[in-house]
Amino acid sequence: MDIFWIILVVLVVGLAFYTFRVLREYERGVIFFLGRFQKVKGPGLIIVIPGIQQIVKVGLRTLVYDVPSQDVISRDNISVKVSAVIYFRVVDPERAIINVEDYFEATAQLAQTTLRSILGQHELDEMLAQRDKLNSGIQKLLDEQTEAWGIKVANVEIKHIDIDASMIRAIAKQAEAERERRAKIIHAIGELEASEKLLEAAQVLARQPQALQLRYMQTLTEIAGERSSVIVFPMPIDLMEGLRSVVSNIGGGEGGGAGESE
Repeated sequence: MDIFWIILVVLVVGLAFYTFRVLREYERGVIFFLGRFQKVKGPGLIIVIPGIQQIVKVGLRTLVYDVPSQDVISRDNISVKVSAVIYFRVVDPERAIINVEDYFEATAQLAQTTLRSILGQHELDEMLAQRDKLNSGIQKLLDEQTEAWGIKVANVEIKHIDIDASMIRAIAKQAEAERERRAKIIHAIGELEASEKLLEAAQVLARQPQALQLRYMQTLTEIAGERSSVIVFPMPIDLMEGLRSVVSNIGGGEGGGAGESE
């Protein structure tokens, strides 16, 4: 008789263990009634009838998948190795269990193929300089494709882009050449602006002879402030023209006088 009661107690405890389930706040239970989907339950205490109902637990917390290094050939035919990390979570437990066998593995494999597909459409310079844009593009495409599985891809981050050593040297030479090109362009622009200003100054001096005299006096002031044993005084052009006219007049007068005496 004691053995009967012991067996009965064990059966009741076992039945209670399989009947009453406790789901945490981040867990949900997908309930199947004789193999057909019934409802999603949780969190808290739920009742599952053994033999008639089955439960599949699903976690709602964000999952992190570290995408292994992928061989990618860029649009400009450069081979690189790219690794990334993906953050996703289940937002619809029903579809995550019914529509796909293993949602984590399916999302992981899709992330690898999508990473190679998206990065292969861009050049190496874009991969290095526009990571935020690429991250957004990969995240958007993954989110659209995993929506049918009840998965929400929250974020995608490209971690490393490994380049061959020979390509690193080529990129360094390219960057150096680009810097030299920009420096020459800036220098040429500066020369152009300076010539335009000099032309404007020359036009102003041509219209106002007094301005040339003021510039001459300023130049003398600057020279006087320097410690130099030799000082060269620039002679204004208009002064030279005035002296030339005086000399011409004197020469003309002398020539006229000689003619009269003859």
